[in-house]
Amino acid sequence: MIKTMFGLDALGSGQAFLLAFLIGCGFGFALERAGFGSSRRLAGIFYFRDMAVLKVMFSAMIVAMIGMCCFLSMGWVAADQIYMMPTIYGAQIAGGLLFGIGFVMSAWCPGTAAVGLASGKLDALIFLAGAGLGAIIFNAVYPVVKGLETLGDAGIRVAWQDLGMSQGSFAFLFTCIAVACFWGAELIERKVARTGAYLGTPFLRAFSLALLVLAGGLWLLPSPSISAPGAAAPFEQALLGDVAAGEDHVEPEELADAIMQGGRGLVVVDIRTPGEFAAFHIRGAMNADITELPAVLAPYAGADRIVLYSNGMTHPAQARDSLARMGYRNVYFLTDGLQGFFERCLKPASLRGEPLGPAEVERINAWRAFFAAPGTPVPPPPATSPAAALPPAPSAPRTEAMLLETSRLAGDLARGAVKIIDTRPQPEYNTAHIPGSVCLSPESVRGVVAGVSSMLMPVDVLARRAGLMGIRPEDIVAIVPGERMHDATLIGIALDRLGHARWGILEGGIEKWAAENRPLTAALPVLPETRYPADGTADTFTVDYRRVLEIVNAKSALILDVRPREYWSGEKSDEARAGHIPGAVNRPIDEDIAVAGETPRFKPVEELAKAYAWIIPSKDAPVVVHCRTGHQASQTVFVLRRLLGYTNVRWYDGGWSEWSARPELPVEKGT
Repeated sequence: MIKTMFGLDALGSGQAFLLAFLIGCGFGFALERAGFGSSRRLAGIFYFRDMAVLKVMFSAMIVAMIGMCCFLSMGWVAADQIYMMPTIYGAQIAGGLLFGIGFVMSAWCPGTAAVGLASGKLDALIFLAGAGLGAIIFNAVYPVVKGLETLGDAGIRVAWQDLGMSQGSFAFLFTCIAVACFWGAELIERKVARTGAYLGTPFLRAFSLALLVLAGGLWLLPSPSISAPGAAAPFEQALLGDVAAGEDHVEPEELADAIMQGGRGLVVVDIRTPGEFAAFHIRGAMNADITELPAVLAPYAGADRIVLYSNGMTHPAQARDSLARMGYRNVYFLTDGLQGFFERCLKPASLRGEPLGPAEVERINAWRAFFAAPGTPVPPPPATSPAAALPPAPSAPRTEAMLLETSRLAGDLARGAVKIIDTRPQPEYNTAHIPGSVCLSPESVRGVVAGVSSMLMPVDVLARRAGLMGIRPEDIVAIVPGERMHDATLIGIALDRLGHARWGILEGGIEKWAAENRPLTAALPVLPETRYPADGTADTFTVDYRRVLEIVNAKSALILDVRPREYWSGEKSDEARAGHIPGAVNRPIDEDIAVAGETPRFKPVEELAKAYAWIIPSKDAPVVVHCRTGHQASQTVFVLRRLLGYTNVRWYDGGWSEWSARPELPVEKGT
């Protein structure tokens, strides 16, 4: 079937412009050959001396009408691919009068004036200039005259069946009128101008007979029906009835339950692109291009239900209606699309704004467990995130590299453009380290703050530590991890508190460096002391227990507990109380690490992105990360902010050690 530019909603595309340009060139050539490059000849119709305008226009209309009727009858063009001119009596009469007055005064219309200009006619140029000026004036006075555009709007688009006629009857009648006009025009020219060269000639007889035969032949073809707004066909009325009764869609919760119960007689079809389908799809769904649905669904015509879904509802709803017209009475679309499925079925209970009972929480957890089974892709984040009680956090300061390659560090080291911090234990550092590096225990950046132990030191203390290591704000800092990646990330989060942007972690650590036979030494470095400025405004990511409590009460952010699962659940405890912060979701830090040799490494970024997309609704969703004392949580903060680009991540430094020790704070146990 031919898809028109109108039907594809592509009238503003470059392809449509090119096609219109080529058609316009052909139309202009035909008009020029018909003599429409002369205003004298065009004006002849008003004096009945030259009827070329009437004859050419009727010829064009008859040929276009017969051709379009054939295309409609043969099914080459669908009725909905044709623009039906609305009937607006007042506006069309007013516009016709204005057009007629302009034609009488100038003998040009816009199309023929363009032809005349191509032929070098000065009066055609003047007409077109006037038409352009008129358009500018119309634009200026439009607020005054805009009522004309709907004056006499009848709200209908008239087709042949509205006149009580078949397509063939209408086309034949209109062709008879045109043939009569051809003969009448020749007769008028003969009487008035003594011309009428075709009157009674074999050509005019043959031409007239050919048109009548072609128009009459339409009686032999099926007569399609063109429905106008307000005059819906019975089947269309049935579709509207389905919509009114809610029998055209399936709710996300209903679909999730049906799939979990085995989905007998249920076919779920994802009509997104293959790439989107591969990134995530509802478990058990098949992927199909929307244009191939009739062929894909043919084997499932007897299914109880076929459910279509995409990211939203527009395309599935349109496809559902189209399939219904083809005879499928078992097709539905998913309410709110994939985003709705995520929000209503897969969003963690802790992020729901409404209060939930135990049964509802259990149902949500069952959905999440089922649709996140091993091997099942994870869902993409929804377009929107929950409202945050916290203001959006600024993005993490970007380093030149989040994970530094050994080759990059070697180049920076050779240029003297890097400061290196080795987080391994002192004996290992003393045995062999990268030249110029200093040994810094992560415990040296922590201490007692406001009565809470193991807290990251205040910015003035950290600035003094950085100055003692010879670090300046403009330096690149490479952190060498040891057996625990979170030792390196804790040093990194201390640099973030200082506002130091240019830092990264050495990928593979000293183990990879040594395996590549790069230089090592046991010599202690000579580093001149610097004065590192203490910027107290850089840390916008740390939150205290009061802010976390506000979040718990408002359910305004995701709380991510990265301790081992048995400590989160309360099965084990090494603090004042067992359990977790109410609503907290658990993902232990070990799940981010793929151990290779003695030095841990992060899992591939793509794998981490899928894992966290399942937990966190979107890249800008508010998240609070904590562990027992903030040490391990620094690793997850690094992953989220620096490797995955999450923009609204907070770090609860006090962690479970502080929370459990404050008896006024609520605690949950179990899963």
